[in-house]
Amino acid sequence: MQYINNSSTLGRYLRRACQALLLLCAVAHSAQAAGDALAGDIAASLQEEGLAGAVWSEVRDDGAISTGAAGLRNAASKTAMQADSKVQVGSVAKVGVALGVLRLVTENRLALDTPLAQALPELKLKNPWQGSDPVRIRHLLDHTSGLDNVRFWQAFSSNAAADTPLAQAFQGSGNLLRVRDRPGSRYAYSNMGYGILGMVIEKITGQPYERYLDAQVLAPLGMRDSTFAFVTQTGAKPGADDRLAMGHFEHGVTHAATPMYLRPAGQLTTTAHDMGKLAQFLLGDGSAQGAPFIAPALMQMLSRPAGTEASQAGLDAGHGLVLAVRDRHNVVGECHPGTTAGFRAMLCIYPEQKSAFFIGFNTDAESADYERFNRLLMRDLELPLRPPAAHGTPAPTVENWQGVYVPAPSPMASMAWLDAVFGFVRVKWDGDSLFLIPFQGEPKELEPVGGFLFRASDRSAPSHVLLQADGRHVLSDGLHSYERASMLRMLVLWGSLALGVIGLLYVLLVGLWRAAGRKLGRRDHLFAPLLSLLALLLPLPFFWWQSFMRLGDVTVASVLAAIATGALPLAIAFGLARCWRTRGTGTVEKLDWIPLLAALQLLLVLAWWGLLPLRMWQL
Repeated sequence: MQYINNSSTLGRYLRRACQALLLLCAVAHSAQAAGDALAGDIAASLQEEGLAGAVWSEVRDDGAISTGAAGLRNAASKTAMQADSKVQVGSVAKVGVALGVLRLVTENRLALDTPLAQALPELKLKNPWQGSDPVRIRHLLDHTSGLDNVRFWQAFSSNAAADTPLAQAFQGSGNLLRVRDRPGSRYAYSNMGYGILGMVIEKITGQPYERYLDAQVLAPLGMRDSTFAFVTQTGAKPGADDRLAMGHFEHGVTHAATPMYLRPAGQLTTTAHDMGKLAQFLLGDGSAQGAPFIAPALMQMLSRPAGTEASQAGLDAGHGLVLAVRDRHNVVGECHPGTTAGFRAMLCIYPEQKSAFFIGFNTDAESADYERFNRLLMRDLELPLRPPAAHGTPAPTVENWQGVYVPAPSPMASMAWLDAVFGFVRVKWDGDSLFLIPFQGEPKELEPVGGFLFRASDRSAPSHVLLQADGRHVLSDGLHSYERASMLRMLVLWGSLALGVIGLLYVLLVGLWRAAGRKLGRRDHLFAPLLSLLALLLPLPFFWWQSFMRLGDVTVASVLAAIATGALPLAIAFGLARCWRTRGTGTVEKLDWIPLLAALQLLLVLAWWGLLPLRMWQL
């Protein structure tokens, strides 16, 4: 070893050491100031949006994880949120479930192309394409199985327990597991699909999926403060954890966590720091604790859509095996959102920048702008902005896609009529831009970027594509698909709704007018229809008094709703029959059959679409 005995040399080293120390202090101070600024911005935004609290984490390009918290962990007790407070992340749990499945694939205990019928032969799917296109494991992972999303009773029920067998979530009607599109062809978000993946994990591993994921996914990733097991805020341990923030709704209404039927689709309790560790893994090469964990080839498929109509038509936006491509604020990332009762969350990674963020809220408020928090975190990560895709020459036949489009498939099969009547989009081409004009919402202008690809003004990459599938005109953004409907069909649906509403209003207003004038006798054409229409008010106070988590249960409210809505078309038909058997005393009474017939046709249409009688426990 060479000793330093020259005083000038020693002084030079001391000066350099002091300069380095000062530089480190300055960097630390700047980082602290930046962290304080972010926390202040998030705290202010929470207050403005009416949200209780939030925790977040950021992963920088050097791999470091920073965490923060703001607001309240419990609005009722005014307990402050801490950086190590636990939250529930809803559908972000699907990321962990997907990694568990990919771990089994890596171990050759399962294959992406394994048919579901082979993995779970006891599960009976109604798949018209079974011979050529069976539902495979990969289709469940990337939401292209064609299965429905969720039913009311699967999401809102007090009957589910923490250990209810997963198969019990699929013991509904015969159409519960109906495949609506050719598997692999079209994205359609499905909580049911991930409930089934939980069953696949249990079938292969021979243990509850929660126990397997905790030991074989969370533990290797170092997520020691997380669990897929059910956790709530109240009661006795081990099911209760006082570190878990209380869930909230609008106006600070608190809500304790409750078990769910489709728990693989949305049950994960975690911390911001643990989610940072998950993000670190997703940014990596598939290794965990220095050893191979997920095959690199599978890691390349985390967010890359493959095989769908939209991807084959050239659109990169969509969902991969774990995450979805998300283009916001001129930055493209790979993300997964989450919502569960009283909580919301967002996880985003940016592989090119080796950066990521997670934020979890203990409030689920419909009116809040959660996107503003994503903007704050993206700004704090200093992610480089991406220039918009260049304008391109559109295909000469773009004008052929003009028309009215309806969701295909509907987000929820039981709500297909509502989506067709109120969720339609009009597509218009003016020679320079494509316009999407929804019935509800703001119009959107799409700029051509070449061929049938288009870019929305608030996106940097191509965001929409026009395509043809089995002779049908389709509009897709990779995560939502719309098919062009014939104008005749739409006019029939709209006309049916308009006439039906007019007929029901006639029954209500004219019936009340006659009753007020003491002209509504039992033999009146509108007597039974009016009573039946007023009977629809009977379930309302019972729905008001019961918890919304019982919407899908058989309760006094839901039974009354089923009886009242089932009786309404019968009462209308009875009144219509009286019109044809008897003659009214006045001009108006003689024409009662017209509004009654108009009302009856709408009720029959709703019955055809499965909405009448309104049996909440089957929707």
